[in-house]
Amino acid sequence: MLVIKNLTKQFKAGKPIFAGISMSFEQGCGVGLVGPNGSGKTTFLRILSVNSFPTDGMVLYNGVDIHRKPSAYLQYVGLVHDEETLPHHLSAMELLEWILRSRKLWEDESFENMNNLFDKLALAERDEPIGTYSTGMKKKTQIAAAIIVEPKILILDEPLRGLDEATRKVVFNLIADTKIKNNTLILMASHSTRSLREISDKMIEFPLTRE
Repeated sequence: MLVIKNLTKQFKAGKPIFAGISMSFEQGCGVGLVGPNGSGKTTFLRILSVNSFPTDGMVLYNGVDIHRKPSAYLQYVGLVHDEETLPHHLSAMELLEWILRSRKLWEDESFENMNNLFDKLALAERDEPIGTYSTGMKKKTQIAAAIIVEPKILILDEPLRGLDEATRKVVFNLIADTKIKNNTLILMASHSTRSLREISDKMIEFPLTRE
């Protein structure tokens, strides 16, 4: 279980992004984050992915403070950032192999699994340097990297950006399959409320207010 206790984030003097927020999420739950630009969705997900620290409060995963022991938490996390921050000198295949090996998840069938995943995402250029990819191709690579590790928590910030309609359907199917297969907690922010409702068991509206 992912538990948020009295979470506050403030970048400078003045009104915080959110303050005193407490909530919890069960494994296997799909959570959609909706709200206008600047309402705090990305900040919230950055805290949950340990890319940012809370001003006050804490986030616990299975009772462990994720910001005090990030490596113990991140081994269970798959992440798609809102920006395509990927190593340009690696190919998509090399990136996924590095991720799997670094998490000690590499197996005899891993190479085949990677190719199957890229086939579903229609990424033919998987052996070319990521620096040559379009925005959509980079997004496909991010999604593959997040799903290949069979995460217990999947954090997705605008994962559909730059994708055509056919690929969006594939991504939704991959997310749904991951949720069921691994009892994965899905946390996804998107401007497409209709799309979010298709995979979400609950919706959270931003800006957040204390309950």
